[in-house]
Amino acid sequence: MTLLWGGTLAAGVLLALSPWLWPATGVKPMVSRRDGRTMKLLREAGLARITPMALAALSLMMSVVVAAVTFLVTSVLPLALVALAGAAVAPYWWVRARRDRMRRTRRSLWPDVCDLLVASVRAGMSLPDAVASLGQSAPLPLRPSFRRFAADLAASGHVDSAILALKDSLADPVADRVIETLRMARQVGGTELTTVLRALSASVRSDAAIRAEVDARQSWVRGAAVLGAAAPWVILALLALRPEGAAAYATGEGMVLIVGGAVVSVVAFRIMLRIGRLPEPRRWAR
Repeated sequence: MTLLWGGTLAAGVLLALSPWLWPATGVKPMVSRRDGRTMKLLREAGLARITPMALAALSLMMSVVVAAVTFLVTSVLPLALVALAGAAVAPYWWVRARRDRMRRTRRSLWPDVCDLLVASVRAGMSLPDAVASLGQSAPLPLRPSFRRFAADLAASGHVDSAILALKDSLADPVADRVIETLRMARQVGGTELTTVLRALSASVRSDAAIRAEVDARQSWVRGAAVLGAAAPWVILALLALRPEGAAAYATGEGMVLIVGGAVVSVVAFRIMLRIGRLPEPRRWAR
């Protein structure tokens, strides 16, 4: 019965919010300025087709369903409220983790892109043609963005607007360094482009190697944070499944214990993540 009610509620929310979750092709959804950070996060995570409204709707749907299921199973209101809050932020955490994972993956690919550009320029290709050719020769995760650049360049013939669209599509700090270098080389000219690209390739490769080593050493901090934050709540959920446990946690003292534990868990989890986090390079403005 719990699963039936949860599935029915989820289906109803999806049907009601389908125009925002899957907007029609060519229709630009209305987005307020306060959604700018969320839209930037989605774009950097490779989810540019999802709107901030869709992510908020998914968060609301998950929080309601998870809280309802938790309350129906345990009959403990504070525990259901904690589940509500956790499910509400889970989609945003997933998008942020996807963005960080994509950045780590792409960081190791950009030296190869610089090497391909050097080879194309030395072979006599113009800079726009060399960038467009990456749609066929670049590493697979980056090819779609360069193919869109080639399509934009063929449609408009305006190199600067096409390369800025490429920068927005890639949405990566390392890509910003490469693209701004290419823009500067095209605008001011010069014969040192291959030398600059080789130096940039060496710099990016060295930075990626150092970050990978430090990230591997810091991974135990993040693992300990997840384990330390999740383990008490797993035990609490198992205890709340017993009638006497549910009755104890439904009292005033139990509510204070659950709310206080939630606050301590969130604060400790954030502190551990901050300790194990590496500073990320900032995006380059236009």
